Amino acid sequence: MDFESYDPPSSLVVPEHQLTHSKFPFIDVHSHHWQMDKQDLNQLMREMDSLNMGIVVNLSGRGGEALKAMVDNVKKQGYEKRIAFFTNISFNGLDDADWQTNTLKQIEFDVKTGAVGLKIFKNLGMDVKDSKDKRVPIDDPRLDPIWAKCGELGIPVLIHSADPKQFWEPFDSTNERWLELKTHSRRLRTASEVQWEQIMKEQHSMFKKHPKTKFIAAHMSWHANDLDMLGKLFEAMPNMYVEIGAVIAELGRQPRQALKFFTKYQDRVMFGKDSYVPNEYPTYFRVLESNDEYFPYYKRYHAFWRMYGLALPDDILKKLYYKNALKVISGLDGSRFPK
Repeated sequence: MDFESYDPPSSLVVPEHQLTHSKFPFIDVHSHHWQMDKQDLNQLMREMDSLNMGIVVNLSGRGGEALKAMVDNVKKQGYEKRIAFFTNISFNGLDDADWQTNTLKQIEFDVKTGAVGLKIFKNLGMDVKDSKDKRVPIDDPRLDPIWAKCGELGIPVLIHSADPKQFWEPFDSTNERWLELKTHSRRLRTASEVQWEQIMKEQHSMFKKHPKTKFIAAHMSWHANDLDMLGKLFEAMPNMYVEIGAVIAELGRQPRQALKFFTKYQDRVMFGKDSYVPNEYPTYFRVLESNDEYFPYYKRYHAFWRMYGLALPDDILKKLYYKNALKVISGLDGSRFPK
């Protein structure tokens, strides 16, 4: 038997609380739904109601006419208060004379159409290249008008930069993500032309250059395993916020440190999930709400360790679940949420 197949059930006997829905209604600020232009949304609403999800934010709005088609379908079915959209932009043709003008016009059009934010995918900083085949850094001056426009329009930028730092580390017995990299080999970045530290430096440089724009760093800016450092970043950048998508296992293995962090920075963190899989949300609720001990994450290749509940106080839970999102994303409808 090898490490991959060794996964014994725990013999520990402790109280368990299987939570099927959140204590308070919540806003998922990080979700992806690709067929909303033609999707029958009734099943999605039933699933959201069962989880106590008040609003889902679809970050895959695409932009332009594609976004309008999705917004129109949502309105047609009467769910515009439950589904919100972030738009997206393309960096193709970045050096073309009309790229900047056209992109700014698209953002303005998308906001008028109903977009409440801009989502930037991780290709910026890693894979996007300009006309000279050079990597475009996240803080490239050519992009400054985009971030400034978002500040002017009052919409936040949710940006996914890089991946877990371990993807850049040697693929050997010392790598905590070894199992994930073995089963998903395309995630290995050791041969990448840009290092993790450089991508993070560029992201934070961009945040500092645009203090009037609100930025939401996806996946806690990949610092959920170093909350002291994330706290320092918060102190340096008052316009930086984060969401907890795909990093709940990091929080669940450090309950005391995580509780301390959420207490101090309770106004800066939002709920996010990333991939929309309804039966995975209860693990988030259990980590955030319960005081359960030593329970598993739902994907062993992400986290082979056990987790512990943070038992967050109600006032912090409310901020995490919906109050911070309503504050940062001004276009969301708050009528379903307690004051």
